[in-house]
Amino acid sequence: MSIDLQPEAEPAVELPRLNRRLLPATKSPVRIVHLGLGAFHRSHQAWYTHQAGDAADWGIAAFTGRRPDAALALAEQDGLFTVVERADAGDSFTVVSSIVEAADGADVQRLAELLAAPATTVVTLTITEAAYRLGPDGQLDRTASDVVADLALLASGSGHPTTPLGRLVLALAARRAAEAGPLAVVCCDNLSSNGTVAHNAVVGMAGAWDEGLADWIDANVSFVSTSVDRITPRTTEEDVALVEAACGYRDNSPVVAEPFSNWVLSGDFPAGRPRWEDAGAVFVADIEPYENRKLWLLNGAHSLLAYAGQLRGHTTVAQALADPLCLQAVEGFWDEAEANLAGGGTAGADLQIPAYRAALLARFSNARIAHHLAQIAMDGSTKLRMRAVPVLEAERAAGRTGAAAALMIASWMDYSSAAVAFQDPLADEVAAANLISGAERIRALLALVDPVLAADAAVVDLIEDLCGTFGERAVSL
Repeated sequence: MSIDLQPEAEPAVELPRLNRRLLPATKSPVRIVHLGLGAFHRSHQAWYTHQAGDAADWGIAAFTGRRPDAALALAEQDGLFTVVERADAGDSFTVVSSIVEAADGADVQRLAELLAAPATTVVTLTITEAAYRLGPDGQLDRTASDVVADLALLASGSGHPTTPLGRLVLALAARRAAEAGPLAVVCCDNLSSNGTVAHNAVVGMAGAWDEGLADWIDANVSFVSTSVDRITPRTTEEDVALVEAACGYRDNSPVVAEPFSNWVLSGDFPAGRPRWEDAGAVFVADIEPYENRKLWLLNGAHSLLAYAGQLRGHTTVAQALADPLCLQAVEGFWDEAEANLAGGGTAGADLQIPAYRAALLARFSNARIAHHLAQIAMDGSTKLRMRAVPVLEAERAAGRTGAAAALMIASWMDYSSAAVAFQDPLADEVAAANLISGAERIRALLALVDPVLAADAAVVDLIEDLCGTFGERAVSL
């Protein structure tokens, strides 16, 4: 349902609240469960499901992560929300109806009920990179405090897990007990080989609790890898007012996104899936080149702009990209990343790197999308492992310095000591490292991102030389 209403005057009466009485369609049955209800899920996976030709058969039950706010707001309007596609030429509005149930993530009993139902065949995840709790070996870090706490709760049977992994494992145990059959877990977080990451995290948590459950998951649950792409800034009060003025109803949960969207998937769906290809999703046998293109060129540039831009006094991606020093850093990083993408073979030709870079410049420059650098800057110690480290390692293996990738890490280090509010899963460790001085500080911070690189004196020297490139202006988040 697309809306292009432009009222001629302010309404004389109170506007109706967005609800399903405004739509001709009834609620679809729950077939998909999503963990991590937020703006990106609503602008991406929920939007793709709404656009699918068989959308009437595929309702989503979406669970929040840390707080119930999003679920409470959506529940007030029957799961409906407006996607505002914001282009240079203007805005367009679509009411998305694919979320048929919005729930607090802490409602583990309801999550287990839904996963125990044979009708549920797909679980999608946007739980953030840090939530998978993998160690340097790529396996679940069983020593992480929240993992330890959840395993104790699972073992005792006296409480509900608090992490997305623990909750999902408990719900999968319910599905096993109900003999509800196979399903697919689709990771939509910005991680390389994210299907493998999700598998290792979920099976690791299950195996630490119940080896039999881990074996059942391996035999009955597929883990689908994806590359997801749609810039989705935080919704503002102005956006809420805009939807009300343009559409003639009150929506407490609109989401703003750029017109561009991309979804590449690789893996099996043993019990079926929506026809997401109707909305432009692409299914491929080998996702790695697409993952790396997006992780390095888009997400890598975002991280670089987030740290360098804020150190230069900017607040949005568009502002930072307009800064010649920031743009030069991005272009340099893109040159390094491109040199290591797909090696110029068939996949390389399909990736169309020059066109992709040109499109990113246009997308990043869209000043009507206020993509805030502070939002992108969160969880840097995790993000840099996928966005900067692989390019730096590949460049040095090829006999080059990797200075552009190293500059991203250096800017994160400068930002970590300059930011008034620094949000990171390793914030305490970062703060402790920043009490050290000189090369030892660089080594300690780098060890939090990649211990192998931290042991390379040449890399430590390179990053130390690059620190201070963008200044160290304190930023208030």
